[in-house]
Amino acid sequence: MAAPRPSIILVTGVSGSGKTTVGELLADRLGWDYAEADDFHPKANIEKMRAGIPLTDDDRMPWLRAIARWIDERLASGKPAVVSTSALKRRYRDMLRRPEVRSVFLNGDRELIERRISARKGHFFPAKLLETQFRELEPPEPDENTVEVSVRDTPDEAVQQIIDALNGPAGKD
Repeated sequence: MAAPRPSIILVTGVSGSGKTTVGELLADRLGWDYAEADDFHPKANIEKMRAGIPLTDDDRMPWLRAIARWIDERLASGKPAVVSTSALKRRYRDMLRRPEVRSVFLNGDRELIERRISARKGHFFPAKLLETQFRELEPPEPDENTVEVSVRDTPDEAVQQIIDALNGPAGKD
């Protein structure tokens, strides 16, 4: 028997990988709600990143707990949603993992992502912090059952690949 379709999709990757763009488009295509993980950061985290100071694991814990609470609330209410979050390390993803949650990883090369970050207007995350994100990134392992999509794909192509993967053999147990 096929497992039920996930009711929460995490769109993960380093800053500038297209999480918001892909996440919003995916949620729109599915008719689900969307949440931007940056909105869960305490003000102190935003100010620290704006100042070019990388976050520590201690800084990230309240943020991850807030996202996990939001996921649990969504699951309890039966309202499916997409949420974008860097979830750079496995232990972060493990905090957010639930049977009804499926992860997507937007994977790409640093040069392309750095160009994207440099072109963004009005975002608090400076390009110089990208180095720390790549240094801390622990790409998903096969046992995490993550859909991997290249950042070189257009957002429409990425979303279609995600939907196909969720509806195909990888989306069934």
